[in-house]
Amino acid sequence: MTNHYIDLKNSDVILIMGSNAAEHHPIAFKWILRAKEQNGARIIHVDPRYTRTSARCDYHVPLRSGTDIAFLGGMINYIIEKDKWFKDYVLNYTNASFIVGSDYDFKDGLFSGYDAAKRKYNKDTWVLEKDAKGVPKRDMTLTHPRSVFQMLKKHYSRYTLDKVSSITGVSKENLTKVYEEYGSTGVADRAGTECYALGWTHHTTGSQIIRTMSIIQLLLGNMGICGGGVNALRGEPNVQGSTDHAILYNILPGYLKMPYGSQDSLAKYLEKNTPGTKDPQSANYYSNYPKFTVSFLKAIYGEKASRDNGFCYSWLPKLDDGQAASLMHLFDEMYKGKIKGLFAVGTDPAVSSPNTTKVRKALENLDWLIGENIFDNETYCFWKGPGVDPKKVKTEVFLLPASATMEKEGSQSNSGRWVQWKYKAAEAPADAIPVGEITIKIMNAVKALYAREGGKFPEPILGLKWDYTNAKGRYDALKVSKQINGYFLKDTVIEDKAKGTRTEFKKGQLVPTFGMLMDDGSTASGNWVMAGSFDATGVNKMQKRGKEDPTGLGLYPNWSYCWPVNRRILYNRASCDINGKPYNPKRKLLEWNGEAWVGDVPDGPWPPQADKKLGKYPFIMKPDGLGALFGPGMAEGPFPEHYEPLEGPLAKNPLSGQLINPAVQIFNSDLDKVANSDDKFPYVCTTYSCTEHWCSGALTRWQAWLLEAMPELYIEISDVLAKEKGIENGGRVRVSSARGAVECVAMVTKRFKPFVIEGKTVHQVGLPFNYGWLHPKDGGDSTNFLTPTVGDANTFCPEYKAFMVNVTRI
Repeated sequence: MTNHYIDLKNSDVILIMGSNAAEHHPIAFKWILRAKEQNGARIIHVDPRYTRTSARCDYHVPLRSGTDIAFLGGMINYIIEKDKWFKDYVLNYTNASFIVGSDYDFKDGLFSGYDAAKRKYNKDTWVLEKDAKGVPKRDMTLTHPRSVFQMLKKHYSRYTLDKVSSITGVSKENLTKVYEEYGSTGVADRAGTECYALGWTHHTTGSQIIRTMSIIQLLLGNMGICGGGVNALRGEPNVQGSTDHAILYNILPGYLKMPYGSQDSLAKYLEKNTPGTKDPQSANYYSNYPKFTVSFLKAIYGEKASRDNGFCYSWLPKLDDGQAASLMHLFDEMYKGKIKGLFAVGTDPAVSSPNTTKVRKALENLDWLIGENIFDNETYCFWKGPGVDPKKVKTEVFLLPASATMEKEGSQSNSGRWVQWKYKAAEAPADAIPVGEITIKIMNAVKALYAREGGKFPEPILGLKWDYTNAKGRYDALKVSKQINGYFLKDTVIEDKAKGTRTEFKKGQLVPTFGMLMDDGSTASGNWVMAGSFDATGVNKMQKRGKEDPTGLGLYPNWSYCWPVNRRILYNRASCDINGKPYNPKRKLLEWNGEAWVGDVPDGPWPPQADKKLGKYPFIMKPDGLGALFGPGMAEGPFPEHYEPLEGPLAKNPLSGQLINPAVQIFNSDLDKVANSDDKFPYVCTTYSCTEHWCSGALTRWQAWLLEAMPELYIEISDVLAKEKGIENGGRVRVSSARGAVECVAMVTKRFKPFVIEGKTVHQVGLPFNYGWLHPKDGGDSTNFLTPTVGDANTFCPEYKAFMVNVTRI
């Protein structure tokens, strides 16, 4: 989330696409409605289904699930053709003027460098031309035929109103209405924001959907400003904090890259992941990557890590080159019998993971399964589930009772990167303890075992810095948080030549900002983005609850801690012109007073860009310092392109000869069946949550009053389709896909409408994923019996939102 919840009130146009914010993010929606009340903001909801969010918006636009890039690509085309882009911003703050290399090409749905056998791209041609000094060449007139702007214009010129309407099912009138309304924010005194959630990430093109919107925001000058940005609405289970602290397989804490086997030394790892630039006006803040990495290694291995041994980099686990280890890969390997044990902590993959049949069969191949949770669920009880003979299951299951969230203290992060300290409200019952303490007890036992018996590679275990308990031997969340923030490991003097200051820090003091982290082993920080959550004296900024709002914009700088360095809006220097004057003085986020930036914590102290000697570009985390309209880091292309879902109603992509994402991984076990675009499974299906149940429902299906509100699995179908199929509201139906089937109740509704796609009528249906067999009795089982094992080509987030099914009356 580039901005934050309260900042939504500063918007003039809010596009909610990929989210049912009113039901699932009500606090975010509070500030969305505030924008409507205070600014007269227009609120647009684009979603396959009419929801409670739609009811509170100015209008709802239904579109076929899985066609978001086509919809947004049409908006890019409209913004450029109708001359609605913010020229000063685009010219100075994006790479629109850069020149694309002459070997780059795009033809019939594929970019240059594609290897069909590997389903991967060689990105050598996805480059920008540079001058003799190594600085990207620029054409400030934007007329060069290979300028990024002209290449962008050419790429999306194919996304006409007729073509987009035919793909998405959205009328041309509705397309024009949304494009015109949102395009109106491409001026200095208006702001537009986008709010998304799992409705965008749960696709094989999920990452590129978000990037398409980022391109729109750059074209309109909506990045780095109040009321702007691209804002992910993260979930209640501390989703933002989980990703910050590396719950994903491909990152280390603070979004550092997971090392691969070929990077067999710290030098190779740093060379691969530390970007460089020759442009003196680019801050290229990730040039500090070695400081963040070495400080992380010191936090993990303490005194064992030294310059002589590469700071114990060799002890870190490494992925095989080209290997992915997502949830889908995990269960694929488990199904093949290659994984012997699983920790399932606070999760219920037997309900929530795609292709449930495969997941539950995979669990039968384990030697052991350890659960840590506050309730039992379908994963821990898979061995006695429907159709399973417990006598034939070898898996030994242990369920360890964990404390609930109100029974422990610690930090929680919201969508806006605000990290807030929460306190224990009650003691956990019986022998339940925090998951952190369970982890410590297990690891202590493992360390003792290695110390006693040895092993093939004991050093990473025995050398681990592992002192996170209090005087009573209990898990100490505050001690862990301080280690995450980081310490000075020796007496240190920090000089700021620009300010003429000199500050002394003693060994053992907390590091007050990540700008003071070092790559020589003199600092330790478990997560560099959190360096600054404590001050040097030990004050916990996450506990701060100051209600001061000096800018009047809702920044509240003294409420909690916001990473990085308490900056509330990312890339905020882009809210000003190149001389440091706010584009919109009525919403003055920052301003250069001739000596310093005043307002929010700026993205660096440097003068405005117009100062050619000292000034820096605003997008400091990009090597070139500018927003990337042309982005070569993605798996499937530097410009987002519409591809159909793995399963869809069309046999041909209306935009090209490439039907599905060419970079997506196809799993090929006997249970990974995929439907063809035929009449056997004629209906587009999507999944979502219902408000009355939380996540997989494992924590709420035990509650009588919540079950009374939503007692069992249901499918929403339109009244038109119900009439065709002879299905009555409340009648029982069977929903089937190529992978499995579920039985449920039919909810006949007007919330879905038939689409006209490429001249034919296409129906869409939807099911919640909150139900499982364990409780309540006869409440239905997992919707994910229907979903395919396939995911986004960059993140491997599963494609839960678009696949094909049939619906029959029972």
